Amino acid sequence: MSLLENFTFDELVIGQSASYSRVVSDEAVRLFAAVSGDVNPVHLDEEFAATTRFKGRIAHGMFTAGLISAAIAMELPGPGVIYLGQELRFERPVRIGDTITVELTVTGKTPSRNFVQLQTVARNQHGKTVVSGSANVLPAAEKIRIERPAEPRVSVLD
Repeated sequence: MSLLENFTFDELVIGQSASYSRVVSDEAVRLFAAVSGDVNPVHLDEEFAATTRFKGRIAHGMFTAGLISAAIAMELPGPGVIYLGQELRFERPVRIGDTITVELTVTGKTPSRNFVQLQTVARNQHGKTVVSGSANVLPAAEKIRIERPAEPRVSVLD
């Protein structure tokens, strides 16, 4: 098993960056629909979605936002971070099978409150930006090094 390690406020520097990638699977989109209750057919029904402006199924926008959250929690600043806020712009649809890479860059620090500002950009496998924005976070006060937990194994029954 690999280790997860965070960055404390003092360790973070302006311009520091990290990335996190995931493939958007059919099962992940269906699980997100089940957990969130968002069963809009544009996410779940290929026949219906083909009649929309997207010409096929797309992942939920907040699914992609969740990948940004995962990048913050797992990569920069990492374990122990408190997510304070996020501004998002949904720029392109995310499709089943896309590989989404989230890039995080430290753009500011507020020493009086130990807040950190991050630029957040999610791109597909073609390098096209699908979601962009900025986040405010509070890194953990202490250094954390832990074994990376295994991802839960779940499945969707239709």
